[in-house]
Amino acid sequence: MTSNLSSLADRYALLKADIEELTKELEKIRSEIKASGVERIVGERAIVEVALSERSSLDAKAVKELLSPEQLAGVTRITLVETLRVKPNVKITTI
Repeated sequence: MTSNLSSLADRYALLKADIEELTKELEKIRSEIKASGVERIVGERAIVEVALSERSSLDAKAVKELLSPEQLAGVTRITLVETLRVKPNVKITTI
């Protein structure tokens, strides 16, 4: 079971690294598409359309300044977050 879990750790780390590199490449291409000013790009396998929309969001910092600590506690939601962290498994060998 331990070797299966260790291979899961290695596979996870490799996939995470690949995804990080692909995400950088995707962001670069996304920036190029937006900078082109073209709303619709037709490729051999895909069509990419650039759309503009409006979104509103809540300014949490401003809300915290407006509410009292009691009011803030009344609207604060606490959730558990599970995080996976990847670090290299450096094996130290001595001579």
